[in-house]
Amino acid sequence: MLSSYPREVSSTDEQFLEELERTTFEFFLACTEPSTGLLKDRNHVKGDDPRGICSISATGFGLTALCIADSRRWLNRGEARERARTALRFIATRLPQEHGFFYHFVDWRSGERLWKCELSSIDTALLLAGVLTCRSWFSGDREIRRLTSQIYDRVEWDWMLNGERTLSMGWKPESGFLTSRWNKYCELMILYLLAIGSNRHPIAADSWHAWQRPTVEYKGYKFLSDGAPLFVHQFSHAWIDFRGQRDAYADYFENSVIATKAHRQFCIDLKSEFPSYGDDVWGITASDSVRGYVGWGGPPRSGHLDGTIVPCAAAGSLVFLPRETLDCLRTLRSRFGNRCWNRFGFVDAFNPLTGWTGPDIVGIDAGITLLMAENLRTGFVWRYFMKNPEVKRAMRLAGFQPSHSVKRP
Repeated sequence: MLSSYPREVSSTDEQFLEELERTTFEFFLACTEPSTGLLKDRNHVKGDDPRGICSISATGFGLTALCIADSRRWLNRGEARERARTALRFIATRLPQEHGFFYHFVDWRSGERLWKCELSSIDTALLLAGVLTCRSWFSGDREIRRLTSQIYDRVEWDWMLNGERTLSMGWKPESGFLTSRWNKYCELMILYLLAIGSNRHPIAADSWHAWQRPTVEYKGYKFLSDGAPLFVHQFSHAWIDFRGQRDAYADYFENSVIATKAHRQFCIDLKSEFPSYGDDVWGITASDSVRGYVGWGGPPRSGHLDGTIVPCAAAGSLVFLPRETLDCLRTLRSRFGNRCWNRFGFVDAFNPLTGWTGPDIVGIDAGITLLMAENLRTGFVWRYFMKNPEVKRAMRLAGFQPSHSVKRP
């Protein structure tokens, strides 16, 4: 992996990023259940919120946030470590699981499954990303090393294949495996690499080659995508350092750079329809909206776009386009004030044209904001996640090599 990263960050930008990270971290402090370490899926921007719904993927971001907070000394000495221990003990011994996989949504106090939701393969992977970050950062803690290895090693990735080459999206006790599979380029890369690198229940590296890699073209930009929201180009990259690496198909970091450039241009091109968009005001990805939670974005245009801006779209791409994303985020903060900024940092979504502001902060969106801001500044999450030998082994098995030495297909 690259040991240095050319950054376009001024001292003023550093101050902004510190405030962005520190304020966003307040969500993870306020919305974690102290007895279990599980993190809420979402929380009201203002006032108390009685909802106790945990998202296991948000909890993965939250565990990583603890490592960042500890490194930056935002918490008292030893507090982050103890919070991580609490969560890892609960996940290892009390959080309901099947074959090592966890349910997507659970009660944040008991861990019990909610809404008959699925045992989720991708959300389990995002939780494990936080678990393994803790293993590397708190490497001197014997109990944390034991718990994190126990949680990761018991996942039966081969079971989730259900006899095929690609992984199922999940399983329900009432009906069995979901018919949908992780078979096209999206946020799936971290899922497959954790599965291939497993110590006890790995899947064959052949599965890396089994998923499709469709492309999108827009205004001279060509990149891997299935027309999904921008977050699919971000989530795996929050932990896996793809810089300077490629497999037989793509340089995935550069692909996300191109996808972000195309998305920014797509938003600028919407200005005639939605005057709020512009060079420094852009960003649409899966988020809350006046119609509820939607998976919108582009290119190509997807969903009933209405001029809503989603700050985590730019924030999640900080490492890909530092100057453009920083200019966007600083403009949003200065131009729209408390319409888009609150006690937890940026709101999930807001619409400058109608005055609508989303009432909630969403955990995974706060998470991608915090992690990518830290990666831009220091590469911290990349550095410590990539210390895990299973990840290095998986990338080697999948055929990753330095970008200049891989033969293009």
